[in-house]
Amino acid sequence: MTEATTQVENSPLVLHLQPIINLTDEQFFEFCQINRDLRIERTVTGELLIMPPTGSDTGNRNAKLIVKLGVWSERDGTGIYFDSSTGFTLPNGAKVSPDAAWVKLERWNALTTEQQQKFAPICPDFVVELRSASDNLTPLKTKMQEYIDNGALLGWLIDRKKRQVYIYRPGVAVECLDNPATISGDPVLPGFVLDLSKIW
Repeated sequence: MTEATTQVENSPLVLHLQPIINLTDEQFFEFCQINRDLRIERTVTGELLIMPPTGSDTGNRNAKLIVKLGVWSERDGTGIYFDSSTGFTLPNGAKVSPDAAWVKLERWNALTTEQQQKFAPICPDFVVELRSASDNLTPLKTKMQEYIDNGALLGWLIDRKKRQVYIYRPGVAVECLDNPATISGDPVLPGFVLDLSKIW
């Protein structure tokens, strides 16, 4: 069998705790700290999502994405960037970890030091989710819309499996690009252009 025929779509393991257990924000943060080898998110309704590990190939592509975003961000100087291990608390209460994120500096600096050290109570201005060949697309689309609904200005869902990019912006329909060579972050990330040949 080829790798393509043996792959199945991965979805997060969903743990339902309520009403038996209702973790506070502090308890959830500590739970994640003692389970550092797991990528854990919490939905707005309190379920815990345990993410399957990223494959090495997808991890490499995600690292390339972070490097590109980081180089642009350091040069631009108007915000800071984050990798896939970073947790954020959205305004609706969900705890999420996008594959890459960027926050305007003035918004980040408005947080307290304690808020910055935990799962910062802020929705990033820009988020990216990178779909691997085994990821289920539907939950990723739902997650992208949740970012927009909670204040993100731009979101990219990069579907490596179908070589498509879904572009999310507030107030407009989702745009789907088929096999684009590049994508631009303008005007949210002025001058940031991602070469997808290194990501596919």
